[in-house]
Amino acid sequence: MSEKSTYHFKKDFQKLKDFLDEKVETYNQPDFIESDPISIPHLFKKKQDIELMGFWAATLAWGNRTTIIKKCKELIQLMDDSPYEFVLHHQESDLKKLLNFKHRTFNATDTLYFIHFFQHYYQNHDSLEEIFVAGIKPQENVENGIAHFHNTFFSLPDFPERTKKHVATPQRNSACKRINMFLRWMVRKDDKGVDFGIWENIKSSQLVCPCDVHVERIARILGLITNKQLNWKTAIELTENLQLFSAEDPVQYDFALFGLGAIEKW
Repeated sequence: MSEKSTYHFKKDFQKLKDFLDEKVETYNQPDFIESDPISIPHLFKKKQDIELMGFWAATLAWGNRTTIIKKCKELIQLMDDSPYEFVLHHQESDLKKLLNFKHRTFNATDTLYFIHFFQHYYQNHDSLEEIFVAGIKPQENVENGIAHFHNTFFSLPDFPERTKKHVATPQRNSACKRINMFLRWMVRKDDKGVDFGIWENIKSSQLVCPCDVHVERIARILGLITNKQLNWKTAIELTENLQLFSAEDPVQYDFALFGLGAIEKW
């Protein structure tokens, strides 16, 4: 019997927990950073740079990981290697060099609106955390916080309708994989050095597991997902099952599921 077919959530709870704990330990390590989009915010020390490029890297995180990282570094260079300073203090003429930036369906229109929103926001606030926290009630998961972020992000006059496809919300029943990944990066705290844990007002227990194609496939193999569609309900089902392994930090298992799917190619 192959290892792949040895464990199933409902039949082998403790064995599966032990197996996934081992995989978390394998992949939640500093050497994971270099080949992952999380390497982009790790290029910075200032909180706002980490947030900005963390959100941008998560937003652009579809397709080949090497290409994602390359495009993010291109974007950083176009912002003079100081995203936060560029966002706050750029002149209109500085935006011309961004007009050719593109990654898959993310284009210059989206780029310019991101900069416009971030400038407006950071002129009045210290951290993106404030938007998410404003939407979350104590003991709730991040669902309403993500919805509040989405609504705030598109609250400026004349936002481009096309950009909405790049910023998900549970209100559209999206699994919100990229934003959940960004939140994991910002919120989770441990001593491994991969996730940043720079936000103080959202708990790891409130996070929802990022559910990309690799995580979804492995979770189905292991019986952690039964919902047939990949949507917000699926992400919640996965997270609630992972909470049975660790109520305080369910999304640590993102490392295990992603590693099994994308790296070990189960």
